Amino acid sequence: MNIIFISLDTMRADRLGAYGYTKPTSPYMDRIASQGVLFERAYAADIPTEVAHSGIFTGKVGLTTGVVSHGSDLTRLPKSVRWLPTMLRDAGFRTAAVDNLYQLKEWFARGYNHYINSVGRKRWIDGRTVNDLAKEWLDNYGQEPFFLFLHYWDPHTPYLPPEKYKSLFYEQGRNPFDPANRSMEGAYNSAAYPFFKYHHYDLLGDVTDAAYINALYDAEVRYLDDLLQELDEHLAQLGLADDTMMVLFGDHGESLTEHDIYWDHCGLYETTVRVPLIMRWPGKIAAGRRVPGLVQQVDLMPTLLAAAGIEVPDDLDGRSLWPAINGQANGTHERLFLSECAWQAARAVTDGRHKLIVTYDSGPFKRPARELYDLEADPDETDNLAFFEPERADLLQQQLEQWVQEKLAGRLDPMRQQLAAGLPFRKRIEAILGQYGLTWEEWWNDPVQSKFDAAVGRAGHQMR
Repeated sequence: MNIIFISLDTMRADRLGAYGYTKPTSPYMDRIASQGVLFERAYAADIPTEVAHSGIFTGKVGLTTGVVSHGSDLTRLPKSVRWLPTMLRDAGFRTAAVDNLYQLKEWFARGYNHYINSVGRKRWIDGRTVNDLAKEWLDNYGQEPFFLFLHYWDPHTPYLPPEKYKSLFYEQGRNPFDPANRSMEGAYNSAAYPFFKYHHYDLLGDVTDAAYINALYDAEVRYLDDLLQELDEHLAQLGLADDTMMVLFGDHGESLTEHDIYWDHCGLYETTVRVPLIMRWPGKIAAGRRVPGLVQQVDLMPTLLAAAGIEVPDDLDGRSLWPAINGQANGTHERLFLSECAWQAARAVTDGRHKLIVTYDSGPFKRPARELYDLEADPDETDNLAFFEPERADLLQQQLEQWVQEKLAGRLDPMRQQLAAGLPFRKRIEAILGQYGLTWEEWWNDPVQSKFDAAVGRAGHQMR
């Protein structure tokens, strides 16, 4: 057998047709879903990218490995921790990756016979580069059992899709730079503005219409969909499709202005933690299967090991998806625990109906200490019930705190350690502000675009 393991970075589930989206973002991914199994309620236990992928490749959540933050100098992953590519390589698979996570942490290159670093001179990675490198590798090595990890970044900021895709999602004749449109004011006057000015907004021009940037996200998804079709057709041309398990997963989603989060992936809301998960394996997975219950990313490792005939370690946090795939279960977990520690520090618990979010440090956002949502009655998570249903909130918080203590087993809490050192993304903003004579406190209390832009102008040079 072969495995193609595809990370769709920053892909939120509800932006795909197979998950109910009505715009034409994903005709080919929808087709793949119809040929295999789709998990309706798959979650990222840890966000964002670094911690999500660490969990995927270890089968363990961040509290077990200690990897809970993104971009932190405190984080280490011992080589003694089992790593999926290493286990597959040791079992006889030729392992390869087209990826650039090695730029974040060295452990992402572990276990590969071939690690093809897709990083370029620009900050972002175009899926065209990933496809070209993947197809060349398949041409050379596809005739022996393989595990190929592909990491596509197209829906990640900055959204820079090919021009032809924009018209599919942005109303023809509408002006994204109309000075009368004020829908971007919240984004431009947010505390995270200094970071996104350089990494996103300056690359798009003086956009005034937030709907335009949302359309760019959809255009990126459609561009990626076409690239996946090209890749799959190449597999078929090589005669590999029928013997290949294809796994498509999001590492985290994206907030598209919801909860005052402007085109970024923080916050333990459904927009960010609910991700697509689709698997196809001709002859092994029945076509058209949809799994309705709770599953999480760390379930992927035991699932792939079982498919490859490799003994599954008994110390993983993940559970095999095969009972759910085969219709013997609705999911893998009765409740899931969620975590983030980059822009802000928070944990959450959900039983599928209710979700409690506990925030320890809100970073550049203004958040209550507790948020309780009824996901059935309020899927957009706009009505915080924590004040009105304190007993339910208390019970969920007790479950969350008990789970944290069980996972720590007497060890120091890595989230608390990170908070003592400072949240990584807040430190990034502080460094940018410091270049222009602004402090975090004065900026956070009054984040106005004109104030920051004036400071940049006084400095007499562009941001670095």
